[in-house]
Amino acid sequence: MQATDHVAPAPSHDVIARRALLAIAVSAADAAATIIRDRARDARTIPWELKSHSDFVTEVDTAAERAIRDVIHARMPTAEVIGEELSPAAVARGVTFVVDPLDGTTNFLHGFPVYAVSIGVVTDGVLDAGVVVDVPHGDRYTGVRGAGAWRNDERISVSTIADPSRALIGTGFPFKHLTYLDLYQRQFAAVVRTTSGIRRAGAAALDLASVASGAFDGFWELSLAPWDIAAGVLIVREAGGLVTDLDGNEVTGLAHGSLVAGSRVMHEWLLHTLRSQ
Repeated sequence: MQATDHVAPAPSHDVIARRALLAIAVSAADAAATIIRDRARDARTIPWELKSHSDFVTEVDTAAERAIRDVIHARMPTAEVIGEELSPAAVARGVTFVVDPLDGTTNFLHGFPVYAVSIGVVTDGVLDAGVVVDVPHGDRYTGVRGAGAWRNDERISVSTIADPSRALIGTGFPFKHLTYLDLYQRQFAAVVRTTSGIRRAGAAALDLASVASGAFDGFWELSLAPWDIAAGVLIVREAGGLVTDLDGNEVTGLAHGSLVAGSRVMHEWLLHTLRSQ
């Protein structure tokens, strides 16, 4: 019998359309990353504005978001943009880009190299594509619904570790919402007693990218905004992981609230551990 080469099936029209949306998001994220990278050398001299407790914004954030909006509207004039700095109250309808122009502003201002651009694409309420650009390191994480997740040109997948004692878990402190602090401290104590370690780097988009690539086995945070998570949620799911809120409900990427992510095994364990506190 003559051997035949395996031919992968052609992508569906829906996947092709989602990849086109991702291409717009990637171009927009790259434009913002260029602005941020150019300003990184003088970050310590950039004026800060206080939005809320321990939450800052700079001219770099707003310039990056304007660049993102310009790219999106040049390619898709009818698209909605929900952005952390310029349009946080915008309403998602049709094709909507959910944008964090600089996730990790405090890190950026201190020269701590953990900050990113995050853009998720939602179509009629469903996450279709996402990109997270790790600005200091130049890595680009992407995902398309039904087509997988990638770091640069490498396909990525969530961790295969199933033993919590070997797990490395990412987290975010409730620094803006101190009413959650007591609950968070109980959760932290429970997780740290059972795992090999916890890390808090200060940029949720990159934390979720770390879950998708297997660097973190799980991640949780008690209060996040849509622009923090929209891209990362899609990328984790396409890497084979699960993302829910603390009640176990599916996260849409369009609402504020808690988030628990990980491989299917680690997500189940982490969710149970957190809910028991």
